[in-house]
Amino acid sequence: MSKGKMKAALLYGVKDLRLEYIDIPEIGEKEVLVKIKAATTCGTDVKIYERGYVSIGFVKYPQLFGHEWAGEIVEIGDKVEKFKKGMRVRAGNSAPCFTCPLCREEKYNLCENRTWLWGAYSEYIKVPEEIVKYNMQEIPSHLSFEEAAITEPLACVIHGDRKAGIKIGDTVAIIGSGAIGILHLQVAKIMGAKKVIIIDLIDERLEIARKLGADEIINSGKEDIVESVKKLTNGRGADVVIEAVGIPKTWEQALKLVKKGGTVLEFGGCPPGTKIEIETELLHYKEVTVLGTFHANPHDFEIALEMISSGAIKVKPLITRKMNLDNIKEAFEILLTSKKDLKIAITP
Repeated sequence: MSKGKMKAALLYGVKDLRLEYIDIPEIGEKEVLVKIKAATTCGTDVKIYERGYVSIGFVKYPQLFGHEWAGEIVEIGDKVEKFKKGMRVRAGNSAPCFTCPLCREEKYNLCENRTWLWGAYSEYIKVPEEIVKYNMQEIPSHLSFEEAAITEPLACVIHGDRKAGIKIGDTVAIIGSGAIGILHLQVAKIMGAKKVIIIDLIDERLEIARKLGADEIINSGKEDIVESVKKLTNGRGADVVIEAVGIPKTWEQALKLVKKGGTVLEFGGCPPGTKIEIETELLHYKEVTVLGTFHANPHDFEIALEMISSGAIKVKPLITRKMNLDNIKEAFEILLTSKKDLKIAITP
């Protein structure tokens, strides 16, 4: 295709998001150029926009922004084998090196030499060789671009819930009924959870969770969540507690909801440098496991796309608004202030 300019959102600093015309990327022989058809907003993007969180692959400002997307291949390198021009695809925002010490331990999500990909809020995106090879998939014809874009956060949820070890018959309590919390809800159900309790301050979000399978909902602004969870679990606490908000207060609240011998997954990312307090008795005498998880492995992305494609995980209800790329900054201001919006689908 002839080269020219494209619109792209670049982040220059905290809340300094600008739409500019930049060169359409040139691709190499093992890369592809994709015309983005839909990009979805993510809680991580909101945090980066609001507070300048830069420790997951950002190098310097200005930085291309966004990482959940799907589109159509418009140009393909001569040595790309699995994909063709015109194919509908989505790609993850990273790929591991498979050779560093952590990759050799099969902790691919913690790869020390990860290839990152940012720039979903653009007209086009260049997918590097490593991601083409290990973390890009064709989208089934019946699936919308908006739905396929949500593969990335679902992959992270799948990775986290596996680590948390949700079992058949478990009671799972989830703090946060945003898009991530609702994905955790659906995955927990598929993994065999008998009862899922979801907690949030916003009734509208709790009602979405109820419609998507929550057995119990708790408004934390109206109820004591510790007493409510105890009541719903015969005084024991939940087998697994998942924090899906990302603030120290809710990280600490999660520790109060778990049973003896249970597991707390601190999934939501807090601001860098923040700390929480943990009672030593919880770990020592009650044998509670507390863990965090980050990102996902390439296979998690494949599973996530299959689960969305099959209808096992419903993601359409998470897209509460659609906006044009020209209004990208407005979209993020809405997400900072809205009590109802979960994800906004951005179209160039």
